[in-house]
Amino acid sequence: MHVTWTGADATALRKALGLPQQRFADRLGIHVQTVKKWASRGTTIQLDEFYAGLMATLLDAATPEQRGHFHTRRQQVATPEPDVAGKGMDIAEWDSKSWSNDCATVTAELTRRDLMLDRRQATQALIGVVVGAKLLEPLEQWLQRVSQEPVAAITHGSIGIQEVEQLENAARMFREWDDQFGGGLRRRAVVGQLSEVNELLQDSHPPQIQRRLRRVLALLAEAAATMSWDSGLQTAAQEYYMLAVGSAKAAGDPALCANAMAGMARQLLSLNHYGTVSGRRDLEHQRAVDALEVIRLAQDQFGDAVTPTVRAMLYTREAWAYGKLDRPSAFRRTCDKAHRAFAAADPDCDPYWIRYFDAAELSGTLGGRLLEIARNDSGFAAEAAREIERAIELRVPGRLRSSALDRLGIVEARLLEGELDEAARLGHEALNTVEQTTSDRVRKKLLNVYSRTDHLAGVRSVAELRDRVRPLIIDTV
Repeated sequence: MHVTWTGADATALRKALGLPQQRFADRLGIHVQTVKKWASRGTTIQLDEFYAGLMATLLDAATPEQRGHFHTRRQQVATPEPDVAGKGMDIAEWDSKSWSNDCATVTAELTRRDLMLDRRQATQALIGVVVGAKLLEPLEQWLQRVSQEPVAAITHGSIGIQEVEQLENAARMFREWDDQFGGGLRRRAVVGQLSEVNELLQDSHPPQIQRRLRRVLALLAEAAATMSWDSGLQTAAQEYYMLAVGSAKAAGDPALCANAMAGMARQLLSLNHYGTVSGRRDLEHQRAVDALEVIRLAQDQFGDAVTPTVRAMLYTREAWAYGKLDRPSAFRRTCDKAHRAFAAADPDCDPYWIRYFDAAELSGTLGGRLLEIARNDSGFAAEAAREIERAIELRVPGRLRSSALDRLGIVEARLLEGELDEAARLGHEALNTVEQTTSDRVRKKLLNVYSRTDHLAGVRSVAELRDRVRPLIIDTV
């Protein structure tokens, strides 16, 4: 019996049956985009029980000849060519020379490539991130390099304070929109704005304006990173975080630089949490080690130059890494540091971009980390639930992505506690928020919760929740 199904298996079955993608989707009663996603991700994606059941039903109904074709195609996928064996879409590589250029050159190349990205290239950029020394060494060199940028000849195109303020307001608007709704609907607009600001930096400006333009570049790069990540474009997200680090360093803004590095770490820590790739314990461990190294580098370089709020946020990322590395004592110790730092915070002294990190965010972040630990030790589930409930109570209206993640978190906590009817009730409440955001992170968290109810499909309240969830995750699988 064929139990485990990957995207490659589903594609092999489709071809064995001689069906084009649209007819295959129609026969299964699913969206054709799901079939295309299986084909593009191949062995890097494992189908959940619902879709595996559909595949098994089709295979059982196939003729002996079709089943033979299927098993032949599966064998071909299972023994790839030597040059691609073991190299998954979850690992990317950078050109070793790309980060030896100045910020202007890197920005121009990155935005040009991104704005020209077609659908096929976008699919290839979905999952991969750089890990290990290939990530950490360029980052450290990027930070150590002198932040002097080439100065263009004096021109008549120098802009004034009013124009800079307009650009700063635009960057703030993009970040606030992303924080509220999530998703990548305005990602291309941010990348376009990033390119325009980079062109302005080619002119000569007074030092004050030059610094502010570089800060705008960093803010836009960070927004592009978050939106790319929330669109599933992991490679692009990591590159934009890297660009934000360099731009903030060039602007002389240590707090913003540390924040961008925290974003890089959070991305590394989140990928496997959302189930992007299954069965990759070694890679998950590597990403956690890398994330911890990135955070420690940020703390070493900028820890004394940031506000208590930024410092508390950095501690939560550090604690997250310890949780991933199965170090509960270090996790507890660092959580305490985060609480102490946050208690010393003065919002009036914080830059606007860190104000999202309020008491609700602190509880939601640590509650989510406790929930991760609870997956292996259910004794942590009640504590995770308390933290997440506090986050829900404190969350300001309008922050749809964060609210959706909180509410899905409490559903999972109740499932781990065995409170199935309560989990189902909370699940329906959560979906009211989930349906208002296009966030890829939210959809993958929803898929994670759905997968955890596979063995509970016989419970009526859970089955009803699964029926409502299924249409929302069809394009996520």
